Amino acid sequence: MHADTVPEWVQTRRRTIGTRIRAGRLNADLTQMALAERTGVDHKTIHRIEYAQSDPSLGLLLRIADAIGVPLADLVKQ
Repeated sequence: MHADTVPEWVQTRRRTIGTRIRAGRLNADLTQMALAERTGVDHKTIHRIEYAQSDPSLGLLLRIADAIGVPLADLVKQ
């Protein structure tokens, strides 16, 4: 699904989650490349998630949360 076909409320939630991931990554003193290595994905995927251009799977969100040292709930809470 392209960003222009995604409802605005979904895009807003994506931005919020991406911002929380970026903040957690920076707090953990990790680059996008380092986080990508820890989670087993390409650094471009991390970039797309942080900038609300991609929908990460639950499994990837769990790996990201573990890698940056935060509970999954902190990334997705409303």
